Amino acid sequence: MKALVAGGTGETGRRIVQELVNRQIPVRALVRDLDRAKTMLPPEAELVVGDVLEMDSLTQGISGCTVLLCATGARPSLDPSGPYQVDYQGTKNLVDVAKAQGIEQFVFVSSLCVSRFFHPLNLFWLVLYWKKQAETYLENSGLKYTIVRPGGLKNEDNSDPILMSSADTLFEGSIPRQKVAQVCVDSLFKDDYQQRILEIVSQASQA
Repeated sequence: MKALVAGGTGETGRRIVQELVNRQIPVRALVRDLDRAKTMLPPEAELVVGDVLEMDSLTQGISGCTVLLCATGARPSLDPSGPYQVDYQGTKNLVDVAKAQGIEQFVFVSSLCVSRFFHPLNLFWLVLYWKKQAETYLENSGLKYTIVRPGGLKNEDNSDPILMSSADTLFEGSIPRQKVAQVCVDSLFKDDYQQRILEIVSQASQA
């Protein structure tokens, strides 16, 4: 197994890269800024320059990898096309290249509440809507997949257990990015995580 992580320098992506390194799984990170990536990612990770909107760079970046984990996301900006370009078109490009290259599994980090069009987050240029369209494209691709929908993302880890549920059943809650990374990497090995949407939050144990 060799993993390609798209969005490897993002807050969640870099934790996925580290989790793969911790489990001694060879990993390549697709990055746009090589110098920046070198300061952020572990030295065990192979780095390759690429952009999800440039198909040629994706074809080169994915070569030799067997699984793909996508943790990309549009950055907040005044550009109304950002979520469409990154969260939908970029993911669609990754799915197309993954199919062409025979990738064995595609793990996609989406978001809780993507099925709720009138969610406040859609005020940010329909970001949830475009994530949902990307999910649908992946589901219909014929690839083996896992879609991970985390709640609100926290940078600090905690000891709270993960609450996992099926699609459109969790609508609030938060989770540390480290736990999201663990679920994403677990998805590569657990048969019951495949061809599924996993909604996850962390929840303090009831006293």
